[in-house]
Amino acid sequence: MGDDSEWMKLPVDQKCEHKVWKARLSGYEEALKLFQRIEDEKSPEWGKYLGLIKKFVTDSNVVAQLKGLETALAFVMNAHIAGKTTGEVTSGVITKVFNQPKARAKELGLEICLMYIEIEKAEVVQDELLKGLENKNPKVVVACLEALRKALSEFGSKIVTLKPVVKVLPKQFESREKAVRDEAKLLAIEIFRWIRDALRPPLQGINSVQLKDLEEEWVKVPTAAPKQTRFLRSQQDLKAKFEQHQANKGDEVDEEDTVVVVDPYELLEAVDILAKLPKDFYEKIEAKKWQERKETLEAVETLAKNPKLEAGDYGDLVRALKKVVGKDANVMLVTLAAKCLAGLASGLRKKFGTHATLVVSTILEKFKEKKPQVVQALQEAIDAIFLTTTLQNLSEDILGVMDNKNPSIKQQASLFLARAFRHCTQATLSKSVLKPFCAALLKQVNDSALEVRDAAFEALGTAMKVIGEKAVNPFLADLDKLKLDKIKECADKVELPGAKRGASGGDKKPAAKAPPPSEAPSKSSGPPKKTPAAAASKVNTFKIPSAGPSKKGKPAAASGAKAKKGVEAKEIIETELAIEVCEQRAALVLPASCLEHLDSANWKERLASMEEFQKAVETMDKIEMPCQALVRMLAKKPGWKETNFQVMQMKLRVVAIIAQRGQFSKTSASVVLECLVDKVGDVKCGGNAKEGLTAIGESCSLPWTAEQLVSLAFAQKNPKNQSESLNWLANAMKEFGFAGINVKAFINNVKIALGATNPAVRISAIALLGVMYLYMGAPLRMFFEDEKPALLSQIDAEFEKMQGQSPPAATRGTRKSGPEADGDDGDEPEEDAAGPPDIMDLLPRTDISDKINCDLVSKIGDKNWKIRKEGLDEAAAIISEAKFITANIGDLSLALKGRLNDSNKILVLQTLTMLQQLATAMGPGLKQHIKPLGIPIITVLGDSKANVRAAALATLQAWVEQTGMKDWLEGDDMSEELKRENPFLRQELLGWLAEKLPNMRTVPGDLMQCVPQLFACLEDRNGDVRKKAQDALPMFMMHLGFDKMTKAAGKLKPASKDQVSGMLEKARAVMPAKPAAPSKAGDGAGKAPGSKAAAGQWKPDQITLILSQGTPGKKPAAKGMKEEEDRSGPIFTLIPNAKEQRSKEEKQLKILKWNFTTPRDEYLDQLKAQMSTCFAKWLQDEIFHFDFQRHVKAIGVMMERLESESEATIGCLDLILKWFTLRFFDTNTTVLMKVLEYLKLLFAMLSAQGFHLSEYEASSFVPYLILKMGESKDGVRKDVRTILTLLCKVYPAAKVFPLLMDGTKSKNSKQRSECLEELGLLIEGNGLTVCQPTPAKCLKEIAVHIGDRDTSVRNAALNTVVAVYNVCGEQVYKLIGNLSEKEMSMLEERIKRSAKKTPAAAPAKQSAPERTQPPNSTATFLRKPAQEDPNKLNQARQNAQHNEPSHPSIPREFQLDLDMIETDQGRVGDLPDLVQHKLEELLEPIVMPEPKMRSVSPHYDELHNSTASTINFVISQVASGDINTSIQALAQIDEVLRQEDKAEVMSGHIDQFLIATFMQLRLTYNTHMADERLDKKDIFKLYSCIIGNMLSLFFMESLAREASMGVLKDLMHGLITLMLDGRVEDIEDGQQLIRSVNLLMVRVLERSDQTNILSALLVLLQDSLITTGGSPMFSELVMKCLWRMIRYLPESINSINLDRILLDVHNFMKVFPKDKLKQLKSDVPHRTLKTLLHTLCKLTGAKILDHLSMIENRNESELEAHLRRVVKHSGNLSGIKSDRGNEKSGPRTDRMSKAKVSDILSEIFKKIGSKENTKEGLTELYEYKQQYSDADLEPFLRNTSQFFQSYVERGLRMIESEREGKGRIQTTVAHPLACVPCVGPVIPQHGVDSGPLGGNNGEDLKPAMYYERLKILRQRKGLENHTKVSTGLGGVGGVGGPEDEQQQQQRLPISSLLSPKPPVASSTDMLQSKLSQLKESRELYQQELSPHGHSPPRGRSASPSANLDDLKKRLERIKSNRQ
Repeated sequence: MGDDSEWMKLPVDQKCEHKVWKARLSGYEEALKLFQRIEDEKSPEWGKYLGLIKKFVTDSNVVAQLKGLETALAFVMNAHIAGKTTGEVTSGVITKVFNQPKARAKELGLEICLMYIEIEKAEVVQDELLKGLENKNPKVVVACLEALRKALSEFGSKIVTLKPVVKVLPKQFESREKAVRDEAKLLAIEIFRWIRDALRPPLQGINSVQLKDLEEEWVKVPTAAPKQTRFLRSQQDLKAKFEQHQANKGDEVDEEDTVVVVDPYELLEAVDILAKLPKDFYEKIEAKKWQERKETLEAVETLAKNPKLEAGDYGDLVRALKKVVGKDANVMLVTLAAKCLAGLASGLRKKFGTHATLVVSTILEKFKEKKPQVVQALQEAIDAIFLTTTLQNLSEDILGVMDNKNPSIKQQASLFLARAFRHCTQATLSKSVLKPFCAALLKQVNDSALEVRDAAFEALGTAMKVIGEKAVNPFLADLDKLKLDKIKECADKVELPGAKRGASGGDKKPAAKAPPPSEAPSKSSGPPKKTPAAAASKVNTFKIPSAGPSKKGKPAAASGAKAKKGVEAKEIIETELAIEVCEQRAALVLPASCLEHLDSANWKERLASMEEFQKAVETMDKIEMPCQALVRMLAKKPGWKETNFQVMQMKLRVVAIIAQRGQFSKTSASVVLECLVDKVGDVKCGGNAKEGLTAIGESCSLPWTAEQLVSLAFAQKNPKNQSESLNWLANAMKEFGFAGINVKAFINNVKIALGATNPAVRISAIALLGVMYLYMGAPLRMFFEDEKPALLSQIDAEFEKMQGQSPPAATRGTRKSGPEADGDDGDEPEEDAAGPPDIMDLLPRTDISDKINCDLVSKIGDKNWKIRKEGLDEAAAIISEAKFITANIGDLSLALKGRLNDSNKILVLQTLTMLQQLATAMGPGLKQHIKPLGIPIITVLGDSKANVRAAALATLQAWVEQTGMKDWLEGDDMSEELKRENPFLRQELLGWLAEKLPNMRTVPGDLMQCVPQLFACLEDRNGDVRKKAQDALPMFMMHLGFDKMTKAAGKLKPASKDQVSGMLEKARAVMPAKPAAPSKAGDGAGKAPGSKAAAGQWKPDQITLILSQGTPGKKPAAKGMKEEEDRSGPIFTLIPNAKEQRSKEEKQLKILKWNFTTPRDEYLDQLKAQMSTCFAKWLQDEIFHFDFQRHVKAIGVMMERLESESEATIGCLDLILKWFTLRFFDTNTTVLMKVLEYLKLLFAMLSAQGFHLSEYEASSFVPYLILKMGESKDGVRKDVRTILTLLCKVYPAAKVFPLLMDGTKSKNSKQRSECLEELGLLIEGNGLTVCQPTPAKCLKEIAVHIGDRDTSVRNAALNTVVAVYNVCGEQVYKLIGNLSEKEMSMLEERIKRSAKKTPAAAPAKQSAPERTQPPNSTATFLRKPAQEDPNKLNQARQNAQHNEPSHPSIPREFQLDLDMIETDQGRVGDLPDLVQHKLEELLEPIVMPEPKMRSVSPHYDELHNSTASTINFVISQVASGDINTSIQALAQIDEVLRQEDKAEVMSGHIDQFLIATFMQLRLTYNTHMADERLDKKDIFKLYSCIIGNMLSLFFMESLAREASMGVLKDLMHGLITLMLDGRVEDIEDGQQLIRSVNLLMVRVLERSDQTNILSALLVLLQDSLITTGGSPMFSELVMKCLWRMIRYLPESINSINLDRILLDVHNFMKVFPKDKLKQLKSDVPHRTLKTLLHTLCKLTGAKILDHLSMIENRNESELEAHLRRVVKHSGNLSGIKSDRGNEKSGPRTDRMSKAKVSDILSEIFKKIGSKENTKEGLTELYEYKQQYSDADLEPFLRNTSQFFQSYVERGLRMIESEREGKGRIQTTVAHPLACVPCVGPVIPQHGVDSGPLGGNNGEDLKPAMYYERLKILRQRKGLENHTKVSTGLGGVGGVGGPEDEQQQQQRLPISSLLSPKPPVASSTDMLQSKLSQLKESRELYQQELSPHGHSPPRGRSASPSANLDDLKKRLERIKSNRQ
């Protein structure tokens, strides 16, 4: 019972896992109650049991298992997260429950499976059940079969996928176990209920007895369709409907909808027959003996009988069979071959479509055979083939035989069409497809052969039945009634496959049911669109097409003809009346006087008569008006020959009125048209004639009127009439729209006009073409390509004017009454969705098939590539000559397909070019070649060469323009292509699909087949493929829907599924909306006045624009406004870390490195892709436009926005610079000058902001800038020099130098000379340290150019060497190496000349303070920016630089000018600017020569007069190889850093400074320490300076935080290496130095950016562990640093970027997985990492899991799993055991206190008592006190001395103040990384005891201390000193804890450590400076003795030329300021 009581207290979830079965049973019972009680399905409580459900169902105890199953069922039923357990629980049920003897267990197991199906997990359950069928235990198999049967019975075949079940079913019938066979039989019967006969073929192979039994059972199955009785959670609406039906016992409504029609083909296994073909098939099929051929064909026939065939390359087999059908004389073999083709077509279905066009023409030709068995076989073959393709694809071949002389062929072709039409719907049998067939069949209706006529009637009758009588009638307008009746009779007899649909044929608008559901919306929107047009009284039917509501833009001749015929059928058709009849009718409506005077000789009477005529007509009723009679009266003599213009005007006006008001027929129009054309050019009557023409156009339609007008105009010779006719026509087209115009007839007349001699006619013709171009677009030009170039250029100019304009909305049209117009339009079903008008249909085409002969095809396939090329050239010439060709190209398609995978890439490119040519020439007929020739183009996208891929894409584009996208996506060709694991193919194809899919309104269902491959691409190892797949994902989803794609993702492996599901969610957010149907847009446009024309009348690019904007009704002006609005936004988008990411990708070679001699397309594409995220769309369009003016405009905008968008500009800087490098390769000077102007402003801005170029940015820009130094234009070179000057302010000169050295190797002499001059400037300004990699190597290369043949290069090289001479003197001769005698003499001469010039500049130097202008440079290569013309650059520079009104001159020496800094900050008043010199140099005896420091050129005053550039220069000196140079630079920086008011100028230079510092540390470690010749004291001094600088720097947190991660890593590496350097200990005071380093490291850890330093340490640890040769101490010290950082985490956790830290840990764990980490010798790294992660988890909790965003593959990361464990563990401790924790926490603490506290404190006090570990003990005691604030130390201190107690107390207080940053206590560090208070003596500063300074808290300072300090000062200044003072650790400034500001100021400048320099002035100067030195020392001493002086004044140097009085005044002023 004791045991029981123990587990009874456990929580429910722990009971469920208990080892005691009773405990588990109890747990299950409680869990069951809990599950039934929880109402919220998303309650967190469910999550606790997620991992336990499998254990519930697999419990080893039968009793517990039963209860567990009940509980699991309740969980699955109620829990939202139950779906996650499907796989494991179902698997457990199958293996552990289905084999149980207890029926109850099996029932529950089965119910669990069904419940999982109900919660949408049918696929997973089905997969597990199918796996269960392979179990060896028959009980399990039976139960699985039963579960499948039950699932199918309840959920139906929509939920349970039958294909995999049917596949495994035959195997179950072979089982030995009767129970299994019986259950399989029951399952087969259940499947039969759902799919009926589709089950028969797959089960044909089972035992005949079993099959017979099944057949008997199947007969008993009720015929009523089965119903789904159980529903998924997502089908609750169906469930409600089902229950309602059940309750009402209603009829089976919509029952058909629930039946899934299963195609038996889908359930079959595909057979690969190609592998089974007889090996000698191709030889035997050509055998001479027909028996051999027969045997071979019989073998193929047997194979082809397989109902489903595996896809493959059947091309050769089909061609072989085609040859037999076409050419074999033996009809038996023809029959066999036809059967084989039929079998292949049936077995392959859509996959046979590519071969369909190849064989159809041959079969049709073979119908000449009259033997019934042959005809029957051919019919079966062609019918089977038709089902694999579309009627449109076969139309060319069928129409080709319709005119054949053989009546059998014509008859069979018509019968085939009749059978084909039966399989069509209204959607697939559109008017455009039917029209040519009807035309051909109408010819056959009149054929002499009866059987041909009957077949034609049958075909037309079938078409009428399928699409309705109204739709076919327009094509049958010319047939007599007898034949029409015959067709209708045939239509009535036709039985269509879908009987219900067929019944509604004829007049009953079959459009409602015929189209498939996907087409329904677009179809159904037809009628409403017609209504407004019909209802509007004054709106004409011709307006509709132009505005585009319903015709989908078919206004060209084809649809115009249809419309015309329709209208004519309803129009008043008048016969021509005799003149007598006309007179009688006119007499009834006109006054007698009017008729009488019409032919009067007196013009006035005729005029009066016409006035009466007009009044009568105006008042006449429309129906009563006899139009023909009236116009014939007007034609009475003198008629149209009227000589009086007034009468003539009146007549023309009356004609217009009659045409407008009456029922004006074409017969009437014919009477007057000739007259109107004759008068249209008349000056007085022309206007009236045009009005008459317009009225006739409205009555009789513009197309008819225009045709008559043009033919009449060009039949006469009056050029004025011709010109004005064309002008009227151009205007009429705009008013009426373009619908129905007969373009072909028109163009012939326009060509005549273009050839006219009269210029006015030609101008009018060109203007008319311009208007036509608005409607037709580019194809119009094709008609005129043969014209003369001069004329063609005029036409092009007119077209250019029209470019971008949209056609105006039609305002006129035909005036038919509403019902008539509606009747005409209503019977025309919606055209297919092709947008633009098919102008291509109007072109005259040539059939080139006869020219594609066997010789040409064999040439193209020849082994010799030259002959292949010859063949391709010939074929291209044939196409080029024909211009426009029919779709019939014979065997050329196969020949070209072979060349697409030619080994010779030139031929592949030629083939692609030819295919583009073919696309243009063939037009829409290209559709039938998509499968055989288009898909192989896609395969070429996998080529490794970029230019081949680009050509393939261009070819695809050309094809798609002609064919549309729909046909490309049908079938599985796309998915097959994506299956190929070729990264190039995948990325190009996905990119292409992503571009095309958004513009499609509907896609074929076959697109779904591409989805699995798309998902595979999302996880492709190639980054580009993944990116393209991600881009394509939203486009696929747009068409397929989120649900379908999610369902498809459900079939993936779990790891892939999670990843893909996440991507699907993201894609869902950015999924574009489907483009609106153009018809709707057109409708809107039609209603709006002045709106655009139909989408159909737009060019393709305009249509795309409409689709993307979705507002086609807007006027162009509105669009322009919108663009302007867009341009007002920001041009750059700042994306955090985007630039760093691009840099990282380039380093990892994920993208192309920006490195090329000339830019290639792939670089351009990459740049476009990168810019797309951060550049405004319009700006990107501008900068990649082919017009250079657009580039200039874009740069102008960038210049305007430079200041306002400076931050974003810097964020995109790498991309901007890359784009400019592309412009450097342009030849346009305007762009280049604009680019350079921008770059000057850009670099000035960057310099002003203190920005520094990264290596990544510079390497992709600077080399290309240097190229432009060789430009021939002076202005360009001048600008490039200016940019280089500015560049050196943002990028180290030492890094520019090697790039310029590369520039000197150019073949361009100008570039060489310019680069050499730049090199000279860099050396003069920066010294020899700038020469990288070594001065000797660089100078040898420079000296080579002294012998150059070009004078300018020689001079530049000599000047550069002279600049080196000025810096390092005679040493230059060693550096340059051996020169020829001639070159050496030239150099010496140049050096002498420069030496002569130098004294001339000396006086200027001497009088520097008085100088107001800098002296002119003597060097030939010196730039003078001041001399440039004032421009924006100078303004920018002035803004960037500090104003210096009070400084007449700039300091001569290149060092930090503190006064200038003070002036900038406004701290000091009008201090005079003193020239800086080091006094120490003057105090040393002249006899001690040491290497002289180089003098800095005075000319740099001009170049480096800004603080930033000065700091850059000094920092560059820090890394100098010369110790003294480095110390001097460090001293100057130290002087700045020690003053907080000036230290801020270092901001922005911290990384640069630290890099220089650790480079110097590395140099010292590797070189100086190993050099025996160097004095170790100098090295010690250098180390001291470096550490002093670092301490000063890291004292200021604002500056310390600027240090980046990479720099901190290198710095820590350098410091740790220094600590471990054994050689340092050998130096005097070496230990002191190490302690200083120790302190510095602590400071770095505390003050740096915590994220950066933590990252740096992690990376450093990783590197140190990888390096096997490294010291173990190194890793240990890095880990100690990490432990210290972990200790800081509680305070710094909020400021840390956890994402970055976790990424570094993830990278560490990738390099060192858990197992590898444990294999290391020490376990400390493992523990360090665990502690870090544990601490982070403890501080952030479960939120830490949200910070894994930067890790790419989180699922693969060990880190995530580890964090989850830690979080879960801490969650369990805090959550599950919280109650018990609260109860027991008190006693446990007490126990702990009693048991351990004594030991811990004893240990700590032991450490405090020992000399070595005292500091460590104090630290531990402090931390213990922090953790246990109530700890009692009294018992441990009771027995110690008072001194020890106060020591401990003081020590704890010091640590506390230090930790809180308040203490000003000097401490020293004994143990590495443990910063604790120092009990012993403190370290002196510069030899001065810093103790009193550190503790200067108001205590009196002893005078002896000042005497001691004075001694040290005297010694430093070179004065005699009797007392030897230990210098201690100079330059470090104390090694204790954090110094306060006072201490920072009191620390002496590092300049005091500088080594003495040889004097350079006269003895008088020396004496003066010595006096001033003594005076300064005395004042310093007095100041220190004075009670006010806390800090000595800084040692300022004076120039030897400055007089003593000035110096005194200056010192007094500084002193008063300081006080």
